[in-house]
Amino acid sequence: MKIKNLPDEFEKARPVMQKIEAAGYEAYFVGGSVRDTIIGEKIHDVDIASSAYPEEIKKLFKRTVDTGIEHGTVMVLDNDKGYEITTFRTESGYQDYRRPDKVTFVRSLKEDLKRRDFTINALAMRENGEVTDLFGGIADIDKKIIRAVGNPNERFNEDALRMMRAVRFASKLNFNIEKETFNAIEKHSSLLEKIAIERIYVEFIKMMKGLKPKQGIDDMISTNMYLHVPLFADYRQQLSNISHFKNLNLNNEIEVWSLICFEFGLNREQISNFLKSWKASNEVINNTQTCCYALNAIQNDNMSDFLMYLTGENLLLEANYIASFYDCSIDNELLKKQYSSLPIKNKKQLAINGGILIKNGILKPGPMLGKALNAIEKQVVIGNLDNNTENIINFTKQYLKE
Repeated sequence: MKIKNLPDEFEKARPVMQKIEAAGYEAYFVGGSVRDTIIGEKIHDVDIASSAYPEEIKKLFKRTVDTGIEHGTVMVLDNDKGYEITTFRTESGYQDYRRPDKVTFVRSLKEDLKRRDFTINALAMRENGEVTDLFGGIADIDKKIIRAVGNPNERFNEDALRMMRAVRFASKLNFNIEKETFNAIEKHSSLLEKIAIERIYVEFIKMMKGLKPKQGIDDMISTNMYLHVPLFADYRQQLSNISHFKNLNLNNEIEVWSLICFEFGLNREQISNFLKSWKASNEVINNTQTCCYALNAIQNDNMSDFLMYLTGENLLLEANYIASFYDCSIDNELLKKQYSSLPIKNKKQLAINGGILIKNGILKPGPMLGKALNAIEKQVVIGNLDNNTENIINFTKQYLKE
């Protein structure tokens, strides 16, 4: 197979490839960029593999960076763009089910491709567009199949995260997992506990943002992988419920976690504990809590101006999108109009601040200052207090008397 019209990302990298080949070495584009080009998906960056050893690459190019020299990766800087060149290699001795104990540089493309996870990712392409397919990856793309390279039991014992990658690719591409590969995932699903949750987190979010997250969830349940990630075992039915929603089209991790936490029926504290077990960032935890609170308000038809204000437009719209799965969403344009009509959108827009109140001798630094500012903020937002300095000062004086 030869790809005639190469994406711009490949075209820009061709001079680097040609220089490696001119020196007598092999060089190929490998992995996801080749797969996505064949499928017709947009690519974002390219990976290059070569028979040249790291020191040989460094001799060929004036500007290089040792980005992963122990694994054979050198970044070549060319025309203000960096290209990572990785030497063909074999790997062995995966005692922790995550990383190879030993990496050996080789000159053979076949040996390099043999260690890759799935046939659709074991494709290599020369700079002129000629594709090398040693494991039936193109046929599997045509059949829409995720199949492990070689023995799937060996692949998953080498890196157990590959099981999550299988369901992620199936969801992302709307493919199905081939039977032997699927059975091997079911057999070794407990190995997922050997993997850092941060790595599973990334694959899970990508799975949920794919074309068929329903299939991803069903595959996790059918293979028992759901039993080996934080707290999912306690919510099997709720997970199954999520897989019944059609056309999720989730855009980001906040929507993913908000849908899950809402379906699980988690309160604010439970959301925090749940997402901490997934090693989510504090920002993700806070935004998910806020989104779920707004989602409850939308479902119960008690969304107020102040809650809109506290939620913020982006999270408000995300909560409303999740509400659409439960047939309780508000018209988006109406929601935007209501939010737009709020007197202020954040505390910085208040006509007064703590410094002004202190300067005018109305308050001193301390807890009462914060309470007063919170009261001012709420009264302005709900329309009971005009946002001008004189009115706010008068309100504050009255507030302190009460």
